[in-house]
Formats: sequence, C-alpha cells, structure tokens
Amino acid sequence: MASNLKYAVTTKNAKLDAITSAIGASGLLRIYSGTQPTNPDTALSGNTVLAELALSSTFAAGASGGVLTANSISSDTSADNTGTATFFSLLTSGGTRKVDGSVGTSGADLNLNTTSIVSGAQVSVSSLAITSGN
Repeated sequence: MASNLKYAVTTKNAKLDAITSAIGASGLLRIYSGTQPTNPDTALSGNTVLAELALSSTFAAGASGGVLTANSISSDTSADNTGTATFFSLLTSGGTRKVDGSVGTSGADLNLNTTSIVSGAQVSVSSLAITSGN
C-alpha cells in the first residue's frame, strides 16, 4: 500500500522549527554549483562553493502555516567563485550541512536576483522560505 501521510499544520510547523534549532546560532548559507546531493548527509562531489552568507543569529522566527521564512541574511560582498547556482545548504556555524534546497530567481526555496554568480561580485538573497509537504 502506498503512503498517504497528512500532517496537521502544528506538526508541520514543529518540524520546520526543528531546522532553526538544528542550525543553531549564527549559521551559514552556502550556494553551490553542480548536482545537488541526495540529502545533506551525502558528501558533496564536484560541487563548487560560489558564495557563503551569514545567517541571522536566529535563522527564522517560528514557522507559520507550514512555512519557515528566514530572517534577514547578510549579503556576501565578494563571491568566492564564478558559476551557475544550482542548490544551497544551510549549515551550522561549524560547517555541518543540515538542509539543502533549490536555487532560482523565483519559485525556488532560495531566490536570488540571478543564478549567474561572478567571483568577487556581491550576492544577495531575495527570499528564503522552506515549505513543509503534506
């Protein structure tokens, strides 16, 4: 029989709030090129770090309606490398990946003004929101 799990919004919110706890204080946002790994426990392979941005001391306020919206994220004033952004990771301040997600200019988990990153250029986040599935 196929799974048909459905979660109450309060359960979705609790799951999303656990992301903020897992990242801890002063986490990081890294933007990569290359193929997104299966999950954050899978080692990176052939990926290039394009930019690294500092998260707020608390990643996000409490989730609402099954959506976790990041607090403000500081821009990276000088991108590390040139490439096309394909995914991002949320990491602890010690660099442990906790969440990976999609990057785009709209409709992605992480939205940037462009996915074409140029070494030395500023990289700014338009929005970062994680939505819980059913």
